[in-house]
Amino acid sequence: MKMYIIVRRDLDRITQSYKYVQGMHVVAEYLLNHKTKWNNGTMIALGVSNKIALEMQKMKLIQHNIKFSEFYEPDIGNQLTAIACVCDGSLFKRLELL
Repeated sequence: MKMYIIVRRDLDRITQSYKYVQGMHVVAEYLLNHKTKWNNGTMIALGVSNKIALEMQKMKLIQHNIKFSEFYEPDIGNQLTAIACVCDGSLFKRLELL
């Protein structure tokens, strides 16, 4: 299984590296909250255009009963910035690499 990290691309408006920091936060959140067979294997970072697109990915995970973690950034009003899960990735075939 691979770990998928999905981050909002619109975070570039804050700083170029902001989206990568959000990805690191959500990975830490996932590892704190879930027992996993991932074992520090492959990580794939994907990007979505904005908060609405990220919420849509979150809803897919809920519908398919896939465990995930989400990160809400306190510095920007506790907005959802990233989600992470360990799965086969079939839900994310249309997403582009971050």
